[in-house]
Amino acid sequence: MAAKKVIAICQSGGDFVTDKDGSLSYSGGDAYAVDIDQQTLLSDFKSEIAEMFSCSADTMSLKYFLPGNKKTLITISKDKDLQRMVNFLGDSVSVDVFVISEETAARNTSNMPASRSSRTTVSEAVVPVAEQLGLVDVPVDTSIAIDQIDTKPPHEIPMCSVFPSSSHDDKHHKAAQQWENTITGVDQRFNSFSEFREALHKYSIAHGFAYRYKKNDSHRVTVKCKSQGCPWRIYASRLATTQLICIKKMNTDHTCEGAAVKAGYRATRGWVGSIIKEKLKVSPNYKPKDIADDIKREYGIQLNYSQAWRAKEIAREQLQGSYKEAYNQLPYFCEKIKETNPGSVATFATKEDSSFHRFFVSFHASISGFQQGCRPLLFLDSTPLNSKYQGDLLSATAADGDDGIFPVAFAVVDAETSENWHWFLLELKSAVSTSQSITFVADFQNGLKESLAEVFDKCYHCFCLRHLAEKLNKDLKGQFSHEARRFLINDFYSAAYAPKLEDFQRSAGNIKSISPDAYDWVVQSGPEHWANAFSLGARYNHMTSNFGQQFYSWVSEAHELPITQMIDVLRGKMMETIYSRRVESNQWVTRLTPSKEEKLQQEMESARSLQVLLSHGSTFEVRGDSVDTVDIDHWNCSCKGWQLTGLPCCHAIAVFECIGRSSYDYCSRYFTLESYRLTYAESINPVPNVDRPLAIPGGESSQAVAGVTVTPPPTKRPPGRPKLKSAETIDIIKRQLQCSKCKGLGHNKKTCKDPNVILELPG
Repeated sequence: MAAKKVIAICQSGGDFVTDKDGSLSYSGGDAYAVDIDQQTLLSDFKSEIAEMFSCSADTMSLKYFLPGNKKTLITISKDKDLQRMVNFLGDSVSVDVFVISEETAARNTSNMPASRSSRTTVSEAVVPVAEQLGLVDVPVDTSIAIDQIDTKPPHEIPMCSVFPSSSHDDKHHKAAQQWENTITGVDQRFNSFSEFREALHKYSIAHGFAYRYKKNDSHRVTVKCKSQGCPWRIYASRLATTQLICIKKMNTDHTCEGAAVKAGYRATRGWVGSIIKEKLKVSPNYKPKDIADDIKREYGIQLNYSQAWRAKEIAREQLQGSYKEAYNQLPYFCEKIKETNPGSVATFATKEDSSFHRFFVSFHASISGFQQGCRPLLFLDSTPLNSKYQGDLLSATAADGDDGIFPVAFAVVDAETSENWHWFLLELKSAVSTSQSITFVADFQNGLKESLAEVFDKCYHCFCLRHLAEKLNKDLKGQFSHEARRFLINDFYSAAYAPKLEDFQRSAGNIKSISPDAYDWVVQSGPEHWANAFSLGARYNHMTSNFGQQFYSWVSEAHELPITQMIDVLRGKMMETIYSRRVESNQWVTRLTPSKEEKLQQEMESARSLQVLLSHGSTFEVRGDSVDTVDIDHWNCSCKGWQLTGLPCCHAIAVFECIGRSSYDYCSRYFTLESYRLTYAESINPVPNVDRPLAIPGGESSQAVAGVTVTPPPTKRPPGRPKLKSAETIDIIKRQLQCSKCKGLGHNKKTCKDPNVILELPG
């Protein structure tokens, strides 16, 4: 596609003249035409102009007017400015470019009258919106570089500004048109003073004037134009014997120029919030930067990042209800969960000062699905909530027969502490209440090691390999080079996944060869809790507790909602997942779930090349690359693959083929299609009226149901960008400086202070 070409009418040697309406015109001088496009470089453009006008390219300044605006000159100081000028022209094929030398600039400055119109600022060049909202505090020079007004991101702009262009004027006019009749005159009525003030605010923007309150209380409001001597004023008060507000007097005449009046107050966040509320309802992920861009485009007002962010918070609260009130709805919310989903567990606790402490929920469909169709395997993990009041979400997730995530229970707590984890495990035990021994994959810190042993006395606690590797890396920090630490972590993972004792010992020996201290750390860390060669629990080769990443992605989408709505969004996601997987499984025709069927077929393919030596009883010898022993009665193979995964390994399948038995009869029942369908047999039901504050028929408050008031926790979101957990341990291994002379860590040869090192002299 050819680049857009524009004819630049370059003018030089003339003077700027200020007209009565404040617009500028250029008279006199010479003019030449130059073809430019988006690829033209400023240096080339200046060189051509300098040659035409016989002047120096180094001392010239290039300026132009935005389309439809003759009050503000824009400076072209770099290539991007030149590209923007071409973009701003729209369908226009020409643009006036004014070439101003140092001498001309001095002459124009002296010739321009020292009046307000000759010092037109960017903000003053706009409809009086900026003046009305108090968005302009400081006069700006007539000539403004385009990079000062259009390239800075919202968070770098210190105050609101308004930017004119002909492409925006129509939209600004439309915005003004929709508000110009919000005030119609005497006898107009409003439901409240706040409604009247909002209407007045919009009316003043549409008609371009600033105002101030003379009286502003709960009984009456008197407002006058802020321009001195202007007779415009309005008076409203309560209509007798009613709650309505009525305009009693109004003088509609203005003798001021509207935009020439300096405003005395800034745009309120609430006003912007009311403007963006409807769009936020459609687009919950409406970003502050996009808010600022839209307000600038539609109303001619530019907000900085923090103003747009706060406006979004206000709009969100208007749509979703109060964050504070949501905590007070928890007692009633718990009752509604148990009422709409019989058999569910939903409970909460507060501190002595009635502030929120923790909330736990496990839906009946989750409890039943775990008990009927899932392996007795639970993953415990947590994720921070970057919401207004912070907190953490604790979760217990299971794996269905197709290795999909199946949330069993979760809790919102004020902080991740040993006490809260202990409480969570107590609630979890009362919810699942199974006689089976459960294997937990979880961190060993935050009191989990002690609490699991105390609450689930017959459980197996398999340490999360990710957390363990992070601890190893942290404890070894500073002792080894980057490469050495990388080898240590890799050997540690190899030791964990090693199925046989000899494989574990080989990996541990590799660690010992790098560092005896690291080897001692590994031995003392309790390999029986994390190494496949020793582990007693059935973890089905799942080594980390962050199995529930999909669930945490749901949390990240909803964490900014009030607590009751966040919980209900998670409930809705779980409800949809259960339904979709139930429908999907009805189309399956295999005996096992798809992922397990695929793995079994792969093992069958590998079994074809193996030789089976027949034996009496249930024990067989299988030869291939290695010699392995299979005991089909005890579902055991010396390669450990059968025991670790729950699916027959290739050696066992070779035996079944030899003796004429079906491999499917020796697969874990949790991988069958029947168990999968049992997992998703029950449904989670909707909980109504969560999106708005709950009301009890008869006028009772929600806290009256449980006889308790719940207030938000004292913690609030800290400033700055939230810190994210590192997903993989290997990512946290950062390269350290290593001195090339003394071989020490943490410094280089220039800063080496070892006196025994002889410095190399130049030459």
